[in-house]
Amino acid sequence: MSDRSPDLAALPAAHRNLSGTARQRARIATMAVFFIAGMMYASWGVHVPTVRDRFHLNPAMLSLALFAVAGGSIGAMVANGSWIARVGTRRACLTGGLVMAACAALILVVPVYWMLLVVLACFGGGMATLDVAMNAEASAVEKALGRPIMSSLHGMFSLGGMFGAAAGGALLSRGMAPAAHLALAAAICTLVLLAACPAVLPYVSHDDQPDAATPRANRWRSPALWALGTMALVALIAEGAMYDWATVYMRDVVLATPALASAAYAAFSGGMAAARFAGDAVRARFGAPQLVMASAALACAGMVGALLLPNPVAALIGFTLMGLGLANMMPVLFAAAASVKGIHAAEGLAHVAGLAYFGLLLGPVIIGAVAQATNLPVGLSVVAICAAAIAIAGPKVLRHLKI
Repeated sequence: MSDRSPDLAALPAAHRNLSGTARQRARIATMAVFFIAGMMYASWGVHVPTVRDRFHLNPAMLSLALFAVAGGSIGAMVANGSWIARVGTRRACLTGGLVMAACAALILVVPVYWMLLVVLACFGGGMATLDVAMNAEASAVEKALGRPIMSSLHGMFSLGGMFGAAAGGALLSRGMAPAAHLALAAAICTLVLLAACPAVLPYVSHDDQPDAATPRANRWRSPALWALGTMALVALIAEGAMYDWATVYMRDVVLATPALASAAYAAFSGGMAAARFAGDAVRARFGAPQLVMASAALACAGMVGALLLPNPVAALIGFTLMGLGLANMMPVLFAAAASVKGIHAAEGLAHVAGLAYFGLLLGPVIIGAVAQATNLPVGLSVVAICAAAIAIAGPKVLRHLKI
């Protein structure tokens, strides 16, 4: 893609006559949806300890509750791709977002544990439905505008997450009841969705796709989607490991103070957010294969540096480089998944995102298992290996797909 005008012949008929203003409104609306999705996920994350204390959960029961969110997400991605392709991203964004908001408001209200598990599974399903739909919408807006915007939209998700965590912490520290906080976040989410979704691009059916003459392919038999999904899985093994193990590494290996150890997560997240807002320009200038190769190499170098130089400054620099390097993996892979020939964007995204979620679940477990058998630095070397594998294989896959 370039910064030129869109190729109208490559657009669905429903999008060809849209004015420039309508396309820009769609972009702003999609930015709002990404932001609110990040805010809601962070608002839930703030209350994991609250859920544990309210329901008196032991570690196994808390793990099952967290797994309910992940299980609901993966189940929705398996089941909802075809539905999103039928009803369109506008309806799917609204439906998934409203389910997510309603369930978030109920998390600390339900009276018993089994009901909590049901609500969390539905929360994960709503979040995953919104995730696939908003990324399919992002791909459509990219094509309508004729330039990359996927990375900046994922940057909005990161900003939403940072805002949600910061606002939640501030409100709770001032005495707001946890249930009231989640209800407020759900209300804000609902209002933003109701305001933004009318500007989302019009529904596009299977038959109105520009490649409608191409026979529809089965996403489960698509080598391209399996290749992209495998890369996404590997990328999120690395990303998930960073979320769960970076602070532990700072405390146990670097011997940093608690305050400095918590900065590891901030350094990684800050690098992610910054690189996502720069990623679109780099992809437009150099192309997706080059962006993936350079990003993965940077992530690998950052992790190797943090492991070889276990002191606070080197570790924080390394984790920042990890964030910069991993930031644009998912935006590029999602954009590629939405462009696979013969596969509807929503179905391709659901396939790749579902595999990616498995990586997010597996990452911390793999690192923990390797660390248990050896030590934590050796365990975290898996992250560097994952980044190196993407740097080598990623550009070849994207070039083969001509993306």
